[in-house]
This record gives sequence, structure tokens and C-alpha cells, in this order.
Amino acid sequence: MIKMKKHHRVLPGFGLSMGYTVIYLSLIVFIPIAALFLKASTISLAEFWETVTDERVVASYKLTLYTSFIAAFVNSIFGTLIAWVLVRYDFFGKKIVDALVDLPFALPTAVAGIALTTIYAPNGWIGQYFEAIGIKVAFTPLGIMIALTFIGLPFVVRSVQPILQDLDHQFEEAASTLGATSTQIFFKIILPAIFPAILTGFALAFARALGEYGSVVFISGNMPMKTEIVPLLIITKLEQFNYAGAAAIATVMLVFSFILLFLINFWQWKTAKKHQAT
Repeated sequence: MIKMKKHHRVLPGFGLSMGYTVIYLSLIVFIPIAALFLKASTISLAEFWETVTDERVVASYKLTLYTSFIAAFVNSIFGTLIAWVLVRYDFFGKKIVDALVDLPFALPTAVAGIALTTIYAPNGWIGQYFEAIGIKVAFTPLGIMIALTFIGLPFVVRSVQPILQDLDHQFEEAASTLGATSTQIFFKIILPAIFPAILTGFALAFARALGEYGSVVFISGNMPMKTEIVPLLIITKLEQFNYAGAAAIATVMLVFSFILLFLINFWQWKTAKKHQAT
């Protein structure tokens, strides 16, 4: 009689593990989001609509969305380039550069905001040269983009870097042997393989930028209708004890974020599926 060997799992079975997962996500994510929607529902539909369509609020929505998108897009390009250099080349100080990529993670956002404002102010180390040619950085949307680019860069680099490290060089060598140019190898072999990771980094950087407050509040100048971001507007409502109004603005921003992130993740899934099929 053959005795079956019992397979011992490292973690508890599916039922227990799934229970822990649901409880944890409920406490950390689902319940706070549900509370936000419930708080927003305490005002009438007319009051809700009046709050979220106010001219000042709409201007802050537009500013936050387009500066976050542009910052994430810029990070997608230069973050991929940095990841490429860190993976494909050996140079003096490589470990230092690699460690500096994570600096925005460790640096308090308020400190980053003060530092960026000091540097890019009209009389700052870098800002004075832009001011000389008629370009104002601090207290403008451009300054907000710089701050959001600073805090979002690590998301792209750390998403793309491991994929580049695992990429098999044999495909590149085979393509080169068959006469493919460096440009063809990059766009036909390398880019399709790392594109899902680039999209992941873009989505993470974009989501991080939408909710950023500390690094932006100093360099933006907080001028209504010009450089006022949504998180600052929510804080203003809370300071006025208008909790329902703050929840209403946050709810609309949350819905926008969900839709955009869903579209980005769907595009990423389609791209990865297409790449696997080929």
C-alpha cells in the first residue's frame, strides 16, 4: 500500500489566508473609502454638485490632473533611461547613483518642497538663471511639475530595472547577427518586453502625484485658480470644518483616479498579453 506524502504549505490554506487578506484590505482600504463616500452623501445632491463644480474646484482638478500626467510621462522616459544605464553599464559611483534614486522615498515631502522652492525661486541657485531668460519656475505650474517629477521618479526606475536585468541578451545577439540595427533591436525586442513595466511605473507615479501635498504646497504658491492643487483645497475645507465638502471633492478626485488607473492597467494587461502571444 502506497502512503501518500502530505504536502506541507509554508503559509496557511486558502481559506485562512484569504480571510486575513480580506480583513486587512477592509481595515486599510475598503472601510476608509466607504467612510469617505458616506461622508460625502450627508449633503444633498444639489449641494454636492455645487461644491464639486465650483469654478475654483474645477480649476484645481484640471491643474492636478494635467501636472500629474505630464510629470508621470516625463518620468516614464527618463526613469527608463536611468534604469537602462544602471543595468547595462558599469561605472564609478554606480552604487551611489542607484541609492540616490530612492532618495525621494526617504526624504520627507515637506523637506523636498522647501529644498525645491529654495533652488527654483527667482533668486535661487537654478531659478535665477531661468528668471534671467524670462522663465519663472517657482510658484507656477512648471514648479509643480518639477516637484511631482521628483517624487515620482523612483516608481518608474524600480519598475523597469528588474525587467531589464532579467531580459535575455541572446535575443538581441541573434537579431544583431541577422543584421538588425541598434534602433530595430530596441524598438522590436527590448521595448515590447519592458513596456508593461513602464506602464506600471507610469501608473504608480501618476497615482502618487495625484495625492501629493507636502512637496507641492511650498513651490506652488497656492494661488487660487492658478496654482492651487486638489489636496490643498481639501485641507482648506477641513480647516473650515467643512468635512462634507472636503469629502465631496475627494470623492470626485477618487473616481477620476480609479477611472484613469483602470484604463492604464487595462492597457498594460492588453500589452502584456499581446507580448506573451508573440
